[in-house]
Amino acid sequence: MGADPRFFDRLGPFTAGGLADELGLSCFGERSSVVEDAVEPHALGPNQICFLSKGPGDAGFDANGGVVILPDTQDVTAVSQASSVLVAANPKSAFARIVGRLTCLRTHEGPQAIHPTAKIDESARIAPGAIVAQDAVIGANVVVGPGAVIGPGVQIGEGSRIGARATVQCAILGARCEIYAGAIIGEAGFGLAPDETGLIAIPHIGRAILEDDVTVGANSTIDRGMIRDTVLRRSVKIDNLCHVAHNCEIGEYTVMAAFSGVSGSVEVGKGVQFGGRAGVADHLHIGSGARLAAFAGVMDDVPDGEMWAGSPAQPIRRFLREVAWLRKSAGRPKRKVSEKPGKREA
Repeated sequence: MGADPRFFDRLGPFTAGGLADELGLSCFGERSSVVEDAVEPHALGPNQICFLSKGPGDAGFDANGGVVILPDTQDVTAVSQASSVLVAANPKSAFARIVGRLTCLRTHEGPQAIHPTAKIDESARIAPGAIVAQDAVIGANVVVGPGAVIGPGVQIGEGSRIGARATVQCAILGARCEIYAGAIIGEAGFGLAPDETGLIAIPHIGRAILEDDVTVGANSTIDRGMIRDTVLRRSVKIDNLCHVAHNCEIGEYTVMAAFSGVSGSVEVGKGVQFGGRAGVADHLHIGSGARLAAFAGVMDDVPDGEMWAGSPAQPIRRFLREVAWLRKSAGRPKRKVSEKPGKREA
């Protein structure tokens, strides 16, 4: 869907040819093609742009009238129905620069802590020192603690509680959510693209979506998506000092103990249990009902219902067998007694 106008201002439109000239890229096709928004490849349509870091592949790629950034001029003819094709040595960094020109994060306007355009239900309680930005929507019986910050366009469902000094931006919260003190919801994630000038921070234009009855512990962080949304499904319970990175989807009734973390673009099924300090590498799938032991370092997909432990993590029985073998291998052999015990010499 691209950048949500509740959270981002769109700065365009631009043209494909104009962007190519500005960034020093080659442009094929219609230079006058309009570019207003950035999306993922599967969602591309007219007036939108995406990138393919490895080209369109043998089967080609249907651009549906949009603009595509490719790494090689040889791939241009393999992209069907594109209005324009831009060629960049590093498509990801070029895309990052273009997204930064297309959108801008909305920020609090004016000197008033509670913006006059914010819609706050009469039953909601806003503590002293809290900030509620323009166009925010605060539902019935919501409690916002002292020093909390509610960003522009944020929606908070009825009965939710936002703890002291928590920050919520680029986010939509369902009913009865509990956001504890110091938690950060909807901040940009850790996305970087290297190019000849160094590291380019990729703008995050996705959202953070928390469904009903979600709990986020004190000083935990839920990043918004880079392009698509980060989603916590119904009744997810997250302990203090945890991290969910951009583009993740956490299945309903999942529980994460303190210090656990999930890297970008991870899919977590329903009812998964994370032990303390468990960590998951990016772009993995954790099956429904799976359990990750404390300190597990997960680097592979985990099937439904399995319990994994260790680092790198593996099924618990295999892990325990290896631990037992190591303990046995590391044990000292018993000393043989060659002489009968006798009196010590003086």
